[in-house]
Amino acid sequence: MPIGFVRAAISRLHQSLQKSAALVMNSGALATGTVATAGLGFAYWWLAARLLPPDAMGVASGLLSMMSLVTLLGEGGLGTLLTGELVRHPGKEPGLVTAAASVGAAMAVGLAVLFFVGQTLLMGSTGSIDDWSAGLAFVIGCGLSNLTIMGDQAFVGILRSSSKTIRLVLFAVFKLMLLAAVAALGFTSPTALLWTWVAGLLASWIGVDLLTRGGARHLVGAPDFKLLHMHRRRVRDHYALDVALLTPALVMPYLVLVLLSPTTNAAFVAIWMLVSVASLIPAAMAMVLFPVVRASPKQSRHDILVSLTASLLFSLACAIFIFTYSQQILAVFNPTYPRIAGSSLSLLGFSLLGSTLKFHACTLARLTDRMLKAAPWFALGGLLELCLAILGARLGGLQGLVVGWTLAVSIEGVCAALWLTSAAKLVAGTDPVLQGPTSSPFQT
Repeated sequence: MPIGFVRAAISRLHQSLQKSAALVMNSGALATGTVATAGLGFAYWWLAARLLPPDAMGVASGLLSMMSLVTLLGEGGLGTLLTGELVRHPGKEPGLVTAAASVGAAMAVGLAVLFFVGQTLLMGSTGSIDDWSAGLAFVIGCGLSNLTIMGDQAFVGILRSSSKTIRLVLFAVFKLMLLAAVAALGFTSPTALLWTWVAGLLASWIGVDLLTRGGARHLVGAPDFKLLHMHRRRVRDHYALDVALLTPALVMPYLVLVLLSPTTNAAFVAIWMLVSVASLIPAAMAMVLFPVVRASPKQSRHDILVSLTASLLFSLACAIFIFTYSQQILAVFNPTYPRIAGSSLSLLGFSLLGSTLKFHACTLARLTDRMLKAAPWFALGGLLELCLAILGARLGGLQGLVVGWTLAVSIEGVCAALWLTSAAKLVAGTDPVLQGPTSSPFQT
């Protein structure tokens, strides 16, 4: 009887995965790339933590978090638009991708210049960007990171996630090699770390184009600004939702740098990096849902359930691992980190559960074309995250910041779960956005 039950369960699981083949294959490709990138990224940050003094490491990681924030603000919802709309415009993908990338890169570079000039005027040489070399690396990095987001999202949008996986792995390999090279030459400043990041991004695109026989170049064509303009309402709505959802997490290392100290931030980033990498799995599952449900709306509920269940189980396993081994992880990066952070970071992994629910609620908002309505709620949640983190830091230092952040994300997760329960009923067949290729992609 038990053997028959197990066989039946395995059979049902196999049928369920076969039914969601597109979701499983593309999510699997992204998950594989994420795992490989996580291992190589761990090596990168381990080497950086060994080679750079804690204060230099803290400054560099804070600048990279600001680079991510500027990239997000410059992206303007265009990358998310590519993920959901390319499947609806066969033959027009290169024009739409090039138009979106041109606009996004220009916005990112402009914002990066404003940040650099503003910090220089306000803080002078005492700011986190203290020379022109660092400023140039920051500006170029923001523009190149924006182009990378566009290209990666385009790969997912045309259901070629394996190409994104290749690029992620190449980026992780190249930046690790570059870090080892610059360290061997005696360069161990925050600026040197920034340049390894920038050069690694550029090399990863050259590599993925060669390995996929022009796969990256196939995304480039004459920019179709007219088609992009027709999607302007959705670009705006995706932008509002992206900024509300992602800004707090991107700014956290910089917040720790400012509120506490560069040394504390160095230890914080060691665990924060692991949590961020782990969050890429549920984020990838939720992201792949977007084009998959666009292509096959009839089985949307099944795909959503598969994605959410797998993501929550993965997040729980990661949270328990970080809770159990946080100090050992810190010691692997740098022997001084456990003394700096103590056990303050052990609860940080449990924020993954709330984040997973948020990612899937965000995808449902996109699928039902309710981005603009959902954005204020996500913004309110983001404000709660930042306020509780700042309050916690003021009252209890690093441990207070972690408790405040985790509590805020958990509250959001509960609210997202309640919304998911009711919103899932709207996804299959009730919203014009999901009525397949016959509906107009320019519907307002």
